[in-house]
Amino acid sequence: MTTNMGRLDRGLRLVAAAVLILIAFATDFAAAGALHWVLLAVAAIFVVTALVGVCPLYRVFGIRTCPSR
Repeated sequence: MTTNMGRLDRGLRLVAAAVLILIAFATDFAAAGALHWVLLAVAAIFVVTALVGVCPLYRVFGIRTCPSR
């Protein structure tokens, strides 16, 4: 798989994942149930795509944020 995410995009995804995790645990969403798990799932997807450097939706839409080699 070729990477389609640049460093800035990957960093922003990690920051967004951290914010989503904080929101999931620091608010009453944990008591709400489903919303808590949705926030954690989205955060997990952000972390995995940031670490791997490949976003499947970017591939579908032909988006590429990494510099050309």
